[in-house]
Amino acid sequence: MPLGSGEFEEAWPRIVRALASFTGSLDDAEEYAAEAVARAAAHERDGGVPIESYAAWCTSVARRAWLDDVRRRSTLRRLTPELARPEADHTAMDADDLPLRGTVDLDDRLALLFVACDEALSATSRMVLALRVVCGLTIPEIAGHLGVQETAAAARLTRAKRALAEARGTFSVPDTAERTRRLPVVIACVAGMFTVAHRTVLDPADALADTGRQALSIADALVAVYPADTEVRGLRAVIRLGLARRPGRVDDSGTGLALDEVDRSRWDAGLLRAGLAEATLAAAGDGRFALEAAIAGLHSSAPTFERTDWPRIVTVYGALEQRWPSPSVRVARLVATAHAIGVADTAGDTATRSAALADVERELASLEQHGPAYASRDASLALADLEWRTGRQEQAAARYRDLAEVMPVEALRRFCLRRAVTPR
Repeated sequence: MPLGSGEFEEAWPRIVRALASFTGSLDDAEEYAAEAVARAAAHERDGGVPIESYAAWCTSVARRAWLDDVRRRSTLRRLTPELARPEADHTAMDADDLPLRGTVDLDDRLALLFVACDEALSATSRMVLALRVVCGLTIPEIAGHLGVQETAAAARLTRAKRALAEARGTFSVPDTAERTRRLPVVIACVAGMFTVAHRTVLDPADALADTGRQALSIADALVAVYPADTEVRGLRAVIRLGLARRPGRVDDSGTGLALDEVDRSRWDAGLLRAGLAEATLAAAGDGRFALEAAIAGLHSSAPTFERTDWPRIVTVYGALEQRWPSPSVRVARLVATAHAIGVADTAGDTATRSAALADVERELASLEQHGPAYASRDASLALADLEWRTGRQEQAAARYRDLAEVMPVEALRRFCLRRAVTPR
């Protein structure tokens, strides 16, 4: 039976982890794992004997390919003492039998994340390495998420692999204390994986290849290891609540919907309850993800768009911006501020309301002009929405038409085109 995308996503980290332990190199592990997966596909196309376990089969094939290359490079004599040991009988092993240096009872994806988030690397290099090798994001996706050029992201990936090999020599999962130090970056990587999925795939067609659900699976594994950590709990709350609200993000034609157009009855009630419970647990902390969970909880618990507690959301965004001053957080705070101004009791002071909205627009315009690509696009969408809601139809339509030309997500491109021709 052909290897399905979900089966591949499950097998890949097991193969890479096993090969990294065997070869001592994360770079080699990726290269030979990819070769083995390609051979598995060819084996099936040629009508070979059905493969019982893809992880074991690919690990065995990759291991033999690596050994053949080692022999061709005449370096096998350096490895002979290790290979000759009975417990290292490589002809009889499968993926589960290969021991790690520093073996720990960790989910394979977590083990690889903790390896990739090595403190010997710069913060950005750790993110690039982890997002590519473990989370499976493409270089363009990573570049977009981090706000860097694709060439820069690719170069950092190459340097990160080289630096990790030079700093550590061989693949090894860090001990408990070291994993605790690396945990914040690991959490940020899983959050990045979900953010990319949430921004780029509003309605996944293939449930087995759903990157958002894969991020939740890794978050589940993190909670199993760190159940009392409020940042880990906050991360899972954000992912659960994001996935719970995802069914209402597009209409039947695949066009994205604005917040006030969403049919909240389509939200996943079970995930919603679980996410709100998790956000409550995370509220004991005051870190980035505890605050993000609080914001997601306020959005998710509002019965309607009109009854959303926008002033409170603005307050929490202010705290988050102090904790994590990201351009994307600033855009989100400004959007929430505009909604809060819109629902405030300003009937007797139109001038004050207009002045406050003008301040929001000036800040958004600055981000549109000077912010990184992802924040600039978000700021443009927010400005178009403000113009559309305040009756400036021609300005909004022109901005939406421009956005449709550069919008990489089809559902959002359709939304922009609809707003460009639909009167308020």
